[in-house]
Amino acid sequence: MAAYGGGLGTGEVCGAVFGAVAVFGLQFSRGRDDEREDPRMWALIREFVARFRDEIGGGKLYCRDIAGVDWTDIPAVKAFYKSEKILACRELTGATARLLGEFMEREPFAAREREEKG
Repeated sequence: MAAYGGGLGTGEVCGAVFGAVAVFGLQFSRGRDDEREDPRMWALIREFVARFRDEIGGGKLYCRDIAGVDWTDIPAVKAFYKSEKILACRELTGATARLLGEFMEREPFAAREREEKG
């Protein structure tokens, strides 16, 4: 999962958000090629991203803005990992996981619904 760090090393969208979107994709995408993806998926992702930005990211979505690091500057990245800023990143990741948990508790998994239909 380290590849998600630093907005996939680009400073773009926060890696914790990427990870959450991957979970949404796993839970709400097609189970088989002949199935359609669950229409809730995109609405849930949009809501999740908006709540992340508003409640966790301080109005920001990009890692470079949240962490204040230029991820292409290797000395700056090394300094980031040795600083207290990494603790804030870890806290943000935990808060993002908790937010994802809220969504997963609220919305039944498409896979579970398929199993129940048998």
